[in-house]
This record gives sequence, structure tokens and C-alpha cells, in this order.
Amino acid sequence: MTRTATKTPGTSTDGDKAKKAELKAVQAALAAEHAAVYGYGVVGGRIREGRSDDARSAYDAHRARRDELSRAVRDLGGRPEPSAAAYALPFPVPDAAAAARLAADLEERIAGVYADLVRASGGERRRAAADALRDAAVRAVRWRGGSVAFPGLAERAGTPDPEATTTPQT
Repeated sequence: MTRTATKTPGTSTDGDKAKKAELKAVQAALAAEHAAVYGYGVVGGRIREGRSDDARSAYDAHRARRDELSRAVRDLGGRPEPSAAAYALPFPVPDAAAAARLAADLEERIAGVYADLVRASGGERRRAAADALRDAAVRAVRWRGGSVAFPGLAERAGTPDPEATTTPQT
């Protein structure tokens, strides 16, 4: 005799739980993209002229991903969280050097939420999240001038020492 799973009102199946977890991860990525768009507005106003194209490119990339994530939230049956009017910056940004540090920080934070989205999703959404994680990691390296072994992992958060992250330990 074959047993079939029945859903009792008020209970959720593994599929429902997975969909809720995916929606939560997509909403978190959307919130991070809202913050990144805001942050790059600050970066763009302070960055030195030679890096302004990098800032503009990152700003445009985050706006596009934000819009994609808004559609993904709706596709999953959710309501996209709106952007806040302003966001608290992690530190003051009085000059170009601080603007570059802010850009690197934004990218590291974005990498973290996309790592979570990779874990929570599947199929095309997982591939897109992995692409976004890679793009954020590359931009963080360009802004910071050094990399970390596993971008997006909370254990690696903070300002890496370029010597420690690019030289193998023996």
C-alpha cells in the first residue's frame, strides 16, 4: 500500500518551507541591494575622478539586480520590501579613500546575502545568485585591493590584510 502525504490546514510541507526560506533570502538580497544603491550614491559623490566609472558601473549593476529581485519576490508570491529613505553608513565617508572603503564594504555585505541566496534557492535563481556573489567578490577585490578566500562568509568579515589573503600559509 502506498502512502500519500496529505496536507492538513495550518501545516506546511518541505516544499512550502523551502519556498518560504527562498523568499526570505530573496527579500534579504533585495534589502541589501537597496542599501547598496544608496551607498553607491554616497560613493559616487566622494570617489576620486579616476574611479568614478567604477562607481557608476557598480551603481548600475546594483540597480539592475534590485529590479530583478523585486520581480523574483513577486514571482514567489511576496511583496517586495521598499527601499528606506536613507541608510546608516558603517563609518563616516569624508573623502575618496573612505568612499573606496565603503564600496568594498558594500560589496562584501552583498556577497554575504548572495551566499545565503545560493544556499536557499535552486535552478536559475541559484545560478543568478552565484553570478551576483562572484560579481560582488570581484568588485570588492577591486575596491579593497585584496581578497578573501571565501567571499560572502561571515567568518571572513572585516578588513583583510592583503598579504595574509594573497600569500599561501605553510
